[in-house]
Amino acid sequence: MAGNVPIYDNHIHMSPSGRNVDALLEFQAAGGTGLTLITLPYSEVRIGKGRDFSDSFDITYRMAEKAKEATSLQINTAVGPYPILLLGLAEEHGLAFAVEAMKEGMEIAGRAVAEGKAQAIGEIGRPHFQVSEEIWEASNEVLLAGMRAAKENGCPVIIHSEAGTVETNRSLSEIARKAGLDPGMVIKHSSPPFVRDEETFGVMPSIPASREYIREALSKGSDRFMLETDYYDDPEKPGARMSVNTVPKRIKAMLANGGMTEENVRRICGEIPEKMFRG
Repeated sequence: MAGNVPIYDNHIHMSPSGRNVDALLEFQAAGGTGLTLITLPYSEVRIGKGRDFSDSFDITYRMAEKAKEATSLQINTAVGPYPILLLGLAEEHGLAFAVEAMKEGMEIAGRAVAEGKAQAIGEIGRPHFQVSEEIWEASNEVLLAGMRAAKENGCPVIIHSEAGTVETNRSLSEIARKAGLDPGMVIKHSSPPFVRDEETFGVMPSIPASREYIREALSKGSDRFMLETDYYDDPEKPGARMSVNTVPKRIKAMLANGGMTEENVRRICGEIPEKMFRG
């Protein structure tokens, strides 16, 4: 630990064909103590119907168990139907079929949380690019089902969506309230440095771990946010997104130069994820 503080990355992927556990060993060696492992649409499983999500999520569980055996990291696992899969399912089978298949994926993710295989549902949400009004409405219908599953199982949702804006957070908060889910249990992946109530509407920001974003968030007088790299574990694109050791290195540097306090880090990397994923 850096200065005896936890160091937590809220968005890491592992791939069966990637560096896998070796990447997490690098994260731990750099000072990392915990992370959220997020499922991916793996090439090993073709999603053609709702129950296929079970086979896909099983890959995530196996990698999580392997990582827990090889490291001392606190690993929280999130599974859910990746929102872009709706488009391929709709093109192949029609939109009504696609929506029901995605909802079944949400049910499977909810059961995983109930069984202790996962601690969150995600990443779920909406396409990050412009789509038709029909697809947009269908995506929100699926998202509402996911938030209802989270409410039923007392867990957070991790959101993949269009670029984060104040209006995005307002929309996510409204859907959460409709589902009966506390907006504070909605984690906005790849969020801008939003921390004020009028920016978040209660949604929990998960901010890319850049110096600029961290400084801007803290300059607003709040450390109510999480940090992430979105490490993708793609051997063909080793430079994509941030490296797996970014959060430990960034926190250590900012503690050393006074850009963050130990109190900030304990809140961002300790209190918040512990409350979020462990209740």
